[in-house]
Amino acid sequence: MPTARVPDPQFRKMLSGFGMTFAEILYRMPDHPSFLQSFSWQFEDMAPDYPRLRRFLDHWEWEIEAKIHSVRISHERLIRPQEIRLMREVGHLH
Repeated sequence: MPTARVPDPQFRKMLSGFGMTFAEILYRMPDHPSFLQSFSWQFEDMAPDYPRLRRFLDHWEWEIEAKIHSVRISHERLIRPQEIRLMREVGHLH
């Protein structure tokens, strides 16, 4: 009797839409408002809602004095639906 295989949790995340996200946050510090500074971050997140990025930006708003000027996001899914091909066992090959 064949044993059931458990899918890798990381693979399941990829299938559900998680991908590599890059965010560039431009911001200004209160003591130097004429300087536009940059913070870059690469992480896994799910487009189009970006829950991890939203939590980070909420934290920034409440805990960091710097004011965000803009956020630029680049996202690439790690697995696309057309890359997955399901195969079933038809019979035993000899």
